Amino acid sequence: MNDTQQIIDALIKFRNERDWEQFHNPKDLALAINIEAGELLELFLWKSPEEADKERIKEELADIFAFGFLLANKYGFDIKQIVLDKIRINSQKYPVHKAKGTAKKYNEL
Repeated sequence: MNDTQQIIDALIKFRNERDWEQFHNPKDLALAINIEAGELLELFLWKSPEEADKERIKEELADIFAFGFLLANKYGFDIKQIVLDKIRINSQKYPVHKAKGTAKKYNEL
């Protein structure tokens, strides 16, 4: 069993012990990711990156990842594969010779 599957199994066990699967439909998991991302952003509001509370950042990232893993699991996605696929797609949209050192969007390169 790989690390990702161990995480998913632990999340599902935690969720099922509390009978929360009824709340974990794809729409609500997507909304939860967005809400948790907003909470992560709030940690940086009006601060320099160095001033943000690293422990709270870890907590919010964990929430985002947890809901992301549950959403991927809901659709039967292989997390490793979808991330690698996206890197491949982005490497085509952002070739090194055009994108290196710039934050421009692919359609502006």
